Amino acid sequence: MLVIDDWAMAPLSDTERRDFLEICDDRYQARSLILTSQVPVADWHAQIGDPTLADSILDRLVHNAHRIELKGDSMRKKRSGGKEGA
Repeated sequence: MLVIDDWAMAPLSDTERRDFLEICDDRYQARSLILTSQVPVADWHAQIGDPTLADSILDRLVHNAHRIELKGDSMRKKRSGGKEGA
């Protein structure tokens, strides 16, 4: 299992796009991949950049995926009593 935390927080470079496609292609229907991201799935295409590579990557990620979208306040915010930066 490969876990990637905070995926696509910034737009991907050409090298990052190609490397990530290779990872997705290698793992597709063979090994587990877990992504966490604060970026909504609807914005992933733009974060990936190149439309053709974005389509390829997202096709591999979305096919047979189990999506869990969390809503609500940050647990860090709740634990700090709602104080920002604490």
